[in-house]
Amino acid sequence: MFYLVIDILGTVAFAISGVLVAMQKKLDLFGVFIIAFVTAVGGGTLRDLLIGNTPVGWMKTPIYILTITITVIIAILFINQIKHLRKSLFLFDTIGIGLYTMVGIEKGLAANLSPIMCIALGTMTASFGGVIRDILCNEIPVIFRKEIYATVCILGGLVYFILIQFSVDTQIAYVFGISSIIAMRLIAVKFKISLPNIYRR
Repeated sequence: MFYLVIDILGTVAFAISGVLVAMQKKLDLFGVFIIAFVTAVGGGTLRDLLIGNTPVGWMKTPIYILTITITVIIAILFINQIKHLRKSLFLFDTIGIGLYTMVGIEKGLAANLSPIMCIALGTMTASFGGVIRDILCNEIPVIFRKEIYATVCILGGLVYFILIQFSVDTQIAYVFGISSIIAMRLIAVKFKISLPNIYRR
């Protein structure tokens, strides 16, 4: 139940980020729903295909489509209030990658993958939906820009595995992993910390 709640919260966060991008691009209602949908389930779909978990999660459990639909409706109805939240797209995207990284790691552990593969799976789960969203909206995916994105997913995964090596309760380590990802991305953006650019002017 704990992991399902985290998964649903991640779905909501990414669906809202999808709605915000789609509304910025002035897409119609169908377009808004599609962008929200692929943002929310894109990473999980790739993850499930890679570990052979088919049909993929959102096809087996209607709660994901229902959650996305309700989230889209509420986000559209309260879009003005959401827009007034300072940097709301960044906020929901950051929450989403924190939650989905750990969901991906948990799925990797359930598939008996090594810690390194679990972290890779978590990073893909967190990042791929946003990549699809940005490509469909004709943007360079945020993961390929200067912002630290996938790096914090990897570091958050390391925090989780380090904690469980010290016999920290799994759920507590899980929450610490999520919190560390969110905190590191907030700090990185606030202080303009980024990976070095290989191109010289």
